[in-house]
Amino acid sequence: MTASAYHNPHLSADDPRIMLDGEIGQFTAVPPYPPRTEREAEFYSLQDGEMFLNMGPQHPSTHGVLRVVLKISGEKVVDLDPVLGYLHRGVEKLCENSDYHHVISQVDPLEYVSSLFTEWAPVMAFEQLMDVQVPRRAEYIRVLTAELLRVSSHALFQGWMALDLGGLTPILYSFIERDEIVEALAAITGQRMLFNYFRIGGVNGDLNHEFLSRVGDWMSRALKQHEANIGLLNENEIFVRRMRDIGRVDADLAMRMAVTGPNLRAAGVPFDVRRAHPYSVYPELEFDVPVRGQKGGGDSLDRYLIRLEEVKQSIRIIDQCLHNMPDGPVMARLPRLMRPRPGRAWAAVEAPRGLYGTYVISDGTDQPFRMKIHDPSFVNMQLVGVLMKDNLIADTMAVMASLDPVMGGIDK
Repeated sequence: MTASAYHNPHLSADDPRIMLDGEIGQFTAVPPYPPRTEREAEFYSLQDGEMFLNMGPQHPSTHGVLRVVLKISGEKVVDLDPVLGYLHRGVEKLCENSDYHHVISQVDPLEYVSSLFTEWAPVMAFEQLMDVQVPRRAEYIRVLTAELLRVSSHALFQGWMALDLGGLTPILYSFIERDEIVEALAAITGQRMLFNYFRIGGVNGDLNHEFLSRVGDWMSRALKQHEANIGLLNENEIFVRRMRDIGRVDADLAMRMAVTGPNLRAAGVPFDVRRAHPYSVYPELEFDVPVRGQKGGGDSLDRYLIRLEEVKQSIRIIDQCLHNMPDGPVMARLPRLMRPRPGRAWAAVEAPRGLYGTYVISDGTDQPFRMKIHDPSFVNMQLVGVLMKDNLIADTMAVMASLDPVMGGIDK
């Protein structure tokens, strides 16, 4: 309570002047320091008729703690400046101060809606350093659980996409789908979100009856439920018209900006790490790589539709894993204390948002000497500034949501 409030007995208890100190002043989008780069000087100078609009970091359409400063002229976006760092935890340095086993739990919160993929890439890199041969059953379990989580992630994307454009019902249906999947995964991992399940040399525990029962029950109606969820938005004229011809990305722009994942395939480039650089047991499985936007590039609607098509392919993979699951152990025999030979390794997986990679340098101790994480959300966010110029303010949410960013990995 401010000093002035004590001397004014007529102020109401819910008067904002009681809660805010008068010396704080107004919050502004302009940094309180001189421009540090040419880009900053260019952005934070206004021409006639222009103004700043501060969106986030609390706005639901920013997918977490992303703050976007828009420079607008009327209703049109002239330029924008994404401001990162609100969630920064220094995960790479934490990993360098953890042993190889502890790294798995450190990377889980990065892509928190699909954390098995954040475990898979470093685990594969460590296995390269240690020349570990993963049992086939463990590889099948990794693919099975990861593809289940891909379906869950894309289902949530569908709900978030609608929520960012003002639709509430689809997010409720998306969470129904997501909860069924994570409850099944919790039966073997013990967690619903940060699974900490993959291990160097295999997985932490074999399949059990509860998991198989839940997955079988879900699979019996998965495609039918997916088609119902699709109809909820694809037949909505407002949703389709707000997404069509907004944020169009052609193949040349996508490759120049190093975009990967569904955003790249929606631009007409058929690149999928599971096919281009095969790993695990994906070469043994049959699935297609959906591609859209071959003529003129893909828009926000294409980026939405490509994920719906990928859900069908993931269900195909899950079905094959369940029918072809081999017998055997789920963990390789390894020493308790991991000390890989000095060297370096790189491993990448096809995560729901694109190529998720880990580069590791070993110095022969039980901790990584250096660890660098390539997160697709961080790279894909480069597109926002390019795509938003001359579009309306309302289109900002459609473009950002179609890229499907997760701030845990961006602010790692």
